Amino acid sequence: MWRKAVLVALLALGMGYLYHTDPELPARVLNYVSESLPQMEPSDSSEPRPPTLEEAIARAWQTLITAPARRWARVAVGVNACVDVVVSGVGLLQALALEPGSGRDHVVLHGKEDLKEAFIHYMGKGAAAERFFSDKEVFQRIARAAAEYPGAQLYVGGNAALIGQKLASNPELVVLLCGPVGPKLHEMLDEQIIVPPESLQEMDEFHLILEYKSGEQWGSSRAPQASRFILSHDVSNGEMSTLETFVASLDEFQPDLVVLSGLHMMEGMGRDLWEERLKEAVVAISDVRNEVPIHLELASMTDRDYMNLILQEVLPIVNSIGLNEQELLFLTQSGGGPHADLTSWDGIPDVGRVSDILLWVLEQQGRVDPESEADLTRIHFHTLAYHILATVDGHWGNQEAAVAAGARVASSQACGLQAVDVTKVVLKAPLSFYSSFSEPRKSLTVDPTRPVTVWRRGNVSFHLTPVLVCKQPLRTVGLGDAISAEGLLFSEVTPQPEL
Repeated sequence: MWRKAVLVALLALGMGYLYHTDPELPARVLNYVSESLPQMEPSDSSEPRPPTLEEAIARAWQTLITAPARRWARVAVGVNACVDVVVSGVGLLQALALEPGSGRDHVVLHGKEDLKEAFIHYMGKGAAAERFFSDKEVFQRIARAAAEYPGAQLYVGGNAALIGQKLASNPELVVLLCGPVGPKLHEMLDEQIIVPPESLQEMDEFHLILEYKSGEQWGSSRAPQASRFILSHDVSNGEMSTLETFVASLDEFQPDLVVLSGLHMMEGMGRDLWEERLKEAVVAISDVRNEVPIHLELASMTDRDYMNLILQEVLPIVNSIGLNEQELLFLTQSGGGPHADLTSWDGIPDVGRVSDILLWVLEQQGRVDPESEADLTRIHFHTLAYHILATVDGHWGNQEAAVAAGARVASSQACGLQAVDVTKVVLKAPLSFYSSFSEPRKSLTVDPTRPVTVWRRGNVSFHLTPVLVCKQPLRTVGLGDAISAEGLLFSEVTPQPEL
């Protein structure tokens, strides 16, 4: 204590002297000292404050996330690309002179009333969705209103373009992007991205991203969490018109990894088109060299027949898929898998149920059986509170780092930051859960100092990590694409012995 008294006395003498030379200087010095005092507390005054759970997890990620031994050098991404117009959903609907009412889902939007009802339906669930708007002229009027709405912003859009953009942030990676690229999108793409001349078109495809915040209310509908509703009248992406160009360009580009997305865009084009086009897509995908892994990014769909066809025909010929909780539930509902009677998730998806569905997909459409001719060996699942990587043993490496990297980018990007800020995030994941919803099941926990929990079911390994959820997200569009891209960046394929 006597040291403090001497320090204060010396400061007082000093202040008195300085007052005569510069009357404003003592105030400035006092202000500086007051800001510094918390750092001048004696070391024996109290024990150091233990880190919060969020701090412990963020620190542990730094140690866990290590680069794979073998990195990708060239990645080809296709085939959906567009310009996103991001706008307040409630604000835009009000500007269109629409009144709040009851929500109702629509597979295809035929007019403004359909748009309003579908938006309210998904806003009330806090769930992301994407729909095709059938009337070109009405869509163009809505698009103009969106572009002119105060605060509207234009971004790179489309799963393929967003994944390509994220991958291109790695300076050691060369990225080929194939999709309908108009002049505005081409201008916004990273300089490292190569676009084949055949992909360039005179007009951009625009997608409208109607965002809403957690707790935002319109009429009687209240959003339980921040998310968005996407609409477009996009024929180029809807027909996957650049798919064959994409596959043909691979021979010259010689990628280490192929990332495919855009299948969901065909749903709004009608059954006749997607039935025929999906067959052609399967043929095109099958033309990719066997030694090059293919990752498929799924997105929101509503037609169970279409999703079941993708499940049966497309999933077995790709090596990896990425999807969220809505897409996973719809996948099991469409294919009659585990928990198919569940109409929706009640809050945070139950880990045991998610684990059951992931295992079912890999057993039914993947290479769980070594004798199977299927290629699917990896699923990257993401939901708001946690992520899971499920992989067939012996096919993928560095998955602990990969799942943690995906969660870290979700935490930082949602807050609009380059790194995780622990003051702006909150832990929402369960710290204890079961490996399955039904017996036999194992009780598991999350250790914040080693925040990737690993368990096995047969020869499938599951890696779970919590997400530090941004309290006030600035932008939710493209988070799933960033998560999958980051997870792929930190993943490596384990070479298989030749038969």
